[in-house]
Amino acid sequence: MPLHGLRRHHRRRPARRRAGGRLVVKVVSARTLEQALEALATATPATRLLAGGTDLMVELQTGRAQPDLVVEIGGVSELRAIRETEQGLVLGAACTCSDLIASSLAARFGDILVSAARDVGAVQIQNRATLGGNLGTASPAADLTPALLALGATLQLRSHGASRELPLSEFFTGYRQTARRPDELIAGVVLPPRPPNELRAFRKVGTRRAQSISKLVLALAVSHEQGRVLRARVAAGSVADRSIRMTHLERALEAGATGDERSAAIAHSVAHDASPQDDVRSSAQYRSAVLGRVLTRMLAGLPES
Repeated sequence: MPLHGLRRHHRRRPARRRAGGRLVVKVVSARTLEQALEALATATPATRLLAGGTDLMVELQTGRAQPDLVVEIGGVSELRAIRETEQGLVLGAACTCSDLIASSLAARFGDILVSAARDVGAVQIQNRATLGGNLGTASPAADLTPALLALGATLQLRSHGASRELPLSEFFTGYRQTARRPDELIAGVVLPPRPPNELRAFRKVGTRRAQSISKLVLALAVSHEQGRVLRARVAAGSVADRSIRMTHLERALEAGATGDERSAAIAHSVAHDASPQDDVRSSAQYRSAVLGRVLTRMLAGLPES
């Protein structure tokens, strides 16, 4: 579907359809990060960012999105960089799933993130879908988000003349809602260095083994020493109005829960952290049951003192 109206206008108009059904949208195609931030300086809540377009193009076609401005950032090379720093690994927000799969740095710092990227749609979608888009759409069924939550990711948010960092665990504020301001974009995602002796696991449950929207996504990263859990991060998707951390289970693991105590902690966390709903893909009852079973299997690899 073509996008029209590439020139700048002083007055904003929402997207509209001409005779014949063609959608007319004002687009600014940025080639540098500074150009993108300048275009966003006067953004409104209706302004949309476009990188891979796997979600936005569908929303434009169906009429669910009627932006007053689209800022295209897919050609900003700064946003596709993957680099190691003192903070850890910085992933540009415009990195595609295919970029993550091909990166040895991503595999070293975020192996479960790479596993999640492999489960995103078909190869054609992996070639287009971006890290920032997966986060920015704030879908509770997003494949990458639970892995990033388990890894303790931090977001780098940029606006014209300002920047800030925000833990990913504080980014989602509700169903498809985030803490990103209209004039900001996600510039990068920071993964901290991997600690020694960390159990990591990722699992997606869908209607099919591949190319399906998730019924359930689970990821965990549990660091331990001599049978004692030092830190636990357990995250889930498609079980609430946003991707969540299962904090009741995390606290129980860090307090030393094993055996029957761990089983009870899993059941308690499923009941109190998750709030699955019935939808066209699955039932709340199924999601709760499978969530508990998958967690039990994942944590079976955790050494006990």
